[in-house]
Amino acid sequence: MTPFGAKVRQLRAEKNIQLKDMAAELKVSSAYLSALEHGKRGRPGPGLVMQIADYFGLIWENVDDLKALAQLSHPRVPVDTAGLSPKATLLANRLAAHIHELDDAALTAMLAEMGFDEEEGGG
Repeated sequence: MTPFGAKVRQLRAEKNIQLKDMAAELKVSSAYLSALEHGKRGRPGPGLVMQIADYFGLIWENVDDLKALAQLSHPRVPVDTAGLSPKATLLANRLAAHIHELDDAALTAMLAEMGFDEEEGGG
């Protein structure tokens, strides 16, 4: 699941909205919306993000937060280490190979070590 997908799912749960009902209202398929929530599709386009923000009646700062989460929600992240130290390339490759082994506590600690707030997506 991506940060954007988790947020959309949270918003749906808070308002007790079924995925199929939301999909119909947004004029997208249930399968697409489910795939978006679960990180099986790339990040949503800005138009869909705004539709979702409008659907939930989000206000300015919440809309900005949703946009930021969408930008940080590509499930296949390229990491360009060209020109960086060999350690940077090693880290990127080790992380790519082992990220699935890290639990939430380890991920939270890594985000904190880098100075990022996991709720806001950092950056």
